[in-house]
Amino acid sequence: MIFCVFLIPGKADCPYFAKAELLADKLEKMLPNFHIHKIIQHPDEWERWLQEMCQSNGWVHSKSPIVWRELLDRGGKGLLLGGFNDFLEHAQIYYGVTSDMPTDTMLDIATENLETCAALMEEKAQLQSQVESFNVWVTSALSLAAYALTPFLCNGDTFGQKRVSLHLLDGGDCEEQLCALKMELEDTALPPLLGVEVHSDLHNAFLDAHVVIFLDEVEDEGPNQQTPESQIERVAQRYQEYGHLIDSNAHRDVRVVVAATVYANLKCCVLAQSAPSFPMPTVGAGTQVALSSLPGVTNVTVWGNISGSTHIDLTRARVYRYDGATWGPPEFSQPILEVIYDRKWLETEFLTVVNSLSPSQGHRSLPVIHAVVTLLQKWFGQSIAVGLQSLGVVSEGAFEVPAGLVFAVPVYFSSGTWMVATDQELTPEAKEKLACSATAHFRPQCVSTGADNQSSYLLPLL
Repeated sequence: MIFCVFLIPGKADCPYFAKAELLADKLEKMLPNFHIHKIIQHPDEWERWLQEMCQSNGWVHSKSPIVWRELLDRGGKGLLLGGFNDFLEHAQIYYGVTSDMPTDTMLDIATENLETCAALMEEKAQLQSQVESFNVWVTSALSLAAYALTPFLCNGDTFGQKRVSLHLLDGGDCEEQLCALKMELEDTALPPLLGVEVHSDLHNAFLDAHVVIFLDEVEDEGPNQQTPESQIERVAQRYQEYGHLIDSNAHRDVRVVVAATVYANLKCCVLAQSAPSFPMPTVGAGTQVALSSLPGVTNVTVWGNISGSTHIDLTRARVYRYDGATWGPPEFSQPILEVIYDRKWLETEFLTVVNSLSPSQGHRSLPVIHAVVTLLQKWFGQSIAVGLQSLGVVSEGAFEVPAGLVFAVPVYFSSGTWMVATDQELTPEAKEKLACSATAHFRPQCVSTGADNQSSYLLPLL
């Protein structure tokens, strides 16, 4: 059976809203298929709320209350009925019901509504003040990567049971799209999600941020700015501004993840120099090398340039649940080089497949998202995976890597912290490849930043 619901929002101290409420209650009791939903707004919030509602639905209405109806079996935009007089006329014509409430009663109910609304707002504010929000900021929030990443930040698997307050930041005239994304996230009703806020400019960006995730990529801004030098300068300026904002606004224990496929090293170094008051921020850079966190494979070490040439070291890698002649309990593993017999394939086709995951491919967001989630899970103690993890750090000279370079090295995670795995030994072949990789990307990283920063920065390598 088709039935409809009438929505009756109004200003808390409006006597006509009180009269409309009682008329709607009367109709709901008399008619089995007549349903109502009341929305009470504080007088300080009413004008803004009404304006946003009318803009989103294309309505013109300026008084309290406003009444519209929706067909529950069809959904979509509501059908505006009008104000109190329109609702009263509708009830008289269609149902033969009217309202004869005295003015004094209307005023008394309006006063009671205002008191109740104020008490509920105070109670809500008190409850929210008792909940410590965990502020997570995501830049380029309208990108495909952000759309796929944000649910993982609020599902409880990444930050545990922390109450996540998600902040979506994107530049330009995009507030409407950000609000649409906000609505989708709120509709998920994920228990850890405390709230979603949108930001279309850098005013108060990263305020009290616990985690900042940068998803910015290099944009095509015309033929006059396609040289590498102009791109490097543009990226450096943007991330210098980001760094200053983090330095002045973020929480003292902030962790920063740079999920990028281009100029990841440059971005991390600029952030390091622009936020000097944070002795050990966490900076992550996503690349297209998706080996170090494959299911069933551990201790794959990726050395080198985060967004460039890398050396994949399988000497310590182990594989679990390998479908071969030797089986054991779930914790049993085998050296991966013992189950891969075609060493020539490892030196030729294997490297070709890895390098084929170029930043220009449409699926590039997936490994970046996986790297960010894996890093955050390990950092916040939500991952059961053990063993080495290849991450990028601002080098302090370990493994003969020049100090100041953002370089992928193996690290251990333990008890919510990390340390570089300096006990790992490099083969002569690996040392030679690392030296070539460091020389290749030393200059572009230092064009705008220098290379003398001594802080330790964390970067996830996929």
